[in-house]
Amino acid sequence: MADGYIFGNVDLASISLWLFFIFFAALVVWLQRENMREGYPLMDEDGTQADAGGVFPLPADKTFKLPHGRGTLTVPSGQQPDRTDLALARTHDSGGFPYDPTGNPMVDGVGPASWATRRDEPELDGKGHPKIIPMSATEHFHVSAGRDPRGLPVVAGDGKIVGMISDLWIDEPEQMVRYLEITLDAGFGTGTRLVPMPMVRIWKNQVSIKSIFGEHFAAVPTIAAPSQVTKLEEDKISGYYGGGYLYASADRLEPQI
Repeated sequence: MADGYIFGNVDLASISLWLFFIFFAALVVWLQRENMREGYPLMDEDGTQADAGGVFPLPADKTFKLPHGRGTLTVPSGQQPDRTDLALARTHDSGGFPYDPTGNPMVDGVGPASWATRRDEPELDGKGHPKIIPMSATEHFHVSAGRDPRGLPVVAGDGKIVGMISDLWIDEPEQMVRYLEITLDAGFGTGTRLVPMPMVRIWKNQVSIKSIFGEHFAAVPTIAAPSQVTKLEEDKISGYYGGGYLYASADRLEPQI
């Protein structure tokens, strides 16, 4: 009989079940807070802090030691600063409405051409070496299949020949081509520019880039070092070409159907 038992009807099975419920609820709260280490506190499109409206508070700061002597990173408060000089204007006072560019969106890096403030340092492999390097800087890689684009002319979206492919930039650990290097002709800028592989089409006699036109190549973001590309530079380059699919021509801003 349970009358003389101090815990009434509570038994080991009930205790185990309640402990599991409490543990599971605490685990959900902990995971949700840990998930808020990256990308928080939330920011609006114009750079002001947004009202997240969440039921869980931000986690306490945690400092991580980065590999290869790159110092430490404290999150969530010590993240890369968000961009606040965005050339955008509200179209409505309420949130959720689109923002209109106020300048040249491709140069300003907004909308489809936007980029994030990633660290201005190259991505490293497991040995601490830059992952992405020009093929001309290594003897371990060569083009084993398909068309080698080096030496082919580069044709922009408006049909103009803007330069020539002079090198391939490879991801050594992944063993794949990430960028093509373009040596620009004098009428379209000076020096070289990188273009991401997914945004080119290699043909038998040319390399086609549809996203931007000849007049845009001079403003393609450049790299600071001749033999490495930083994460920030990668984001700016990809954003510029990606934004061209919408902003390169006024006709692309109109409905396509």
